[in-house]
Amino acid sequence: MAKEEIVLASNNQHKVREINALLRNTAFKIVPQSKFDVIEADETGATFLENALIKARNAAEYTQHPIIADDSGIEVYALEGRPGIFSSRYAGPDANDKDNLNKLIEDIKLLNKKACRARFVCSMVFLRHATDRNPIIVEGVWEGHVITKPKGENGFGYDPIFYIPTYQRTSAELSDDTKNQLSHRGQALRKLVEKLSKIK
Repeated sequence: MAKEEIVLASNNQHKVREINALLRNTAFKIVPQSKFDVIEADETGATFLENALIKARNAAEYTQHPIIADDSGIEVYALEGRPGIFSSRYAGPDANDKDNLNKLIEDIKLLNKKACRARFVCSMVFLRHATDRNPIIVEGVWEGHVITKPKGENGFGYDPIFYIPTYQRTSAELSDDTKNQLSHRGQALRKLVEKLSKIK
């Protein structure tokens, strides 16, 4: 049976692959918004949820398709929740993953610490159309620590410094299946799929 396509309000191919892996046993398939030449929205929200809704409504207007959007990032307790909603541009508007990673490492070192409590947060929404007044909203939270020595090659963003004490590994050292079971995005997506299955 053909899978139903839902547009992901992101051009991040890492995220597309990660979410499709989580959806492999469902009736849904993610396609990136780049397939429809969507111009990315300015993330002007004050929270992960506000940014997810901004991105979702923008993509829905362009594509006229159902949309999944998420906004996620890492919050370090000792840095008063930073980088937070600025995780993807922590080192500046044109920063890449490595730039952001290095800035967070330096900030932790300035605290004279080798590790700090942190958490990944993911707010995820589903819109049936651009004016949907009742979006499905879910959240996932993944607790751990951030460390100053990157480890592992599997993953992206802050994965190499996000350490999970119960596994004694960073997110970038985990297998895809283990990471998808534990991660903030995996948690949120499982909640979303459960809700979608009740309305389809």
